[in-house]
Amino acid sequence: MPHEVIMPALGMTQDTGKIVSWLKSTGDPVKAGDALFEVETDKAVMEVESPAAGYLTDVQAEAGADVPVGQVIALVSETAESSDTVEKATADTGGGDETLLPKGKAVIMPALGMAQDTGVIVAWHKGLGDQVAAGDILFEVETDKATMEVEAGVDGFVAALLAEVSEEAPVGDTIAIISAEAPTHPVQRSISDGGAPKPAATPDSAPKAEAKKVPKPAPAPKPGGKAPAVNSPIKPSGGSILASPKARRLALEQGLDLNRLVKAGHPQPFHVADLEVLKAMPVQAVEAAVSHSRRLTANLLTDGFAEFAEWAAENANLNDASALLAGLVAASLGHDKATIAVESFGQSRVYNVPVGAFSNITKTEEDTAPDLILRDLRMSRVSTVRLGAENAPVLTLTTAKGGVCITLECAGHHLSASKSVSLLSEFASRMEQPLRHLL
Repeated sequence: MPHEVIMPALGMTQDTGKIVSWLKSTGDPVKAGDALFEVETDKAVMEVESPAAGYLTDVQAEAGADVPVGQVIALVSETAESSDTVEKATADTGGGDETLLPKGKAVIMPALGMAQDTGVIVAWHKGLGDQVAAGDILFEVETDKATMEVEAGVDGFVAALLAEVSEEAPVGDTIAIISAEAPTHPVQRSISDGGAPKPAATPDSAPKAEAKKVPKPAPAPKPGGKAPAVNSPIKPSGGSILASPKARRLALEQGLDLNRLVKAGHPQPFHVADLEVLKAMPVQAVEAAVSHSRRLTANLLTDGFAEFAEWAAENANLNDASALLAGLVAASLGHDKATIAVESFGQSRVYNVPVGAFSNITKTEEDTAPDLILRDLRMSRVSTVRLGAENAPVLTLTTAKGGVCITLECAGHHLSASKSVSLLSEFASRMEQPLRHLL
């Protein structure tokens, strides 16, 4: 079955992307991860990789064309022959009669990964009629790989909400509209009902942000009685567990063991809704394994990495910026060798990093378990992350007041408190002045 190649969203407010050049031609064989084309937005020029192995076919847009986000522009097929099955995407503002929708800036479902087709609305942080600023958090979206907060991207008023909490919306679809003036007839719709307007949609009845549920502490045992049974998190019995970061974080906070869902045959990847299934399962006695979650941040006034990457490309022919980041991380860990995964806009590259020159860094298989994950979100509008511990320590880069914010999240058994502080301090120094640490 052919795999679709879509125009990705490289920014939360991006509507279109300009194809700078095709790096592969129609009929060329490609491997998963091969760069297919370059796309340009107001903020960046990025290479878009192939989602699978096969042949590039059904190319729908030439170099220089502006393509709407989410539109299918090519296929990766099993043969080199064109299938002629690609239909060009058309503008959509949420379904139904467009004349009923207020005018304003469309907010689309963003693509947090190159192979992502849909996203689930976790929560709306603003309701109908609410005034918003460009940097205000508008909603949370969950995919198989991440749960992210999405900013409004423009000043104005929430004039339409076109998807409800827990609904799944296709990437590129309009899910909200922000108008310049306060709306007189705000619109609320649901994807499940085919886009039909909800009755009596007024600012007073607008859905507000869902209150975050805080797990209740276990009741204290009665004098002379037994302490209540508690589900304590345990390490996976073998292999990795596929779960969204939010589900993993909540399971850790609430002492829920995802291994029990695996043993019960519950389908993966696990999402937040699956935790209710886990809670309803009979309590089993398990060996307690205490694992505190750690979160540390460092704010740098300047980001010296961009200048360093240019210097490395011109003077040392090191053109892979992700490999350079992996090298700085590995040096901060202080290991003789390390496996570092670098994630950016849903793409993940895994590197083997030995001690010594950066030219010795090599790519390895994507399913290799990393010693540390570096998530680079500097080109996105995300400003704050709190995703919780994963299978390895995670360093996340976001922009902050002209500089860069570095967030370290890990479980207690990954790094001690002193090693966590040392890792973050070392990496922050290297990001601020990379060349000084190499000389």
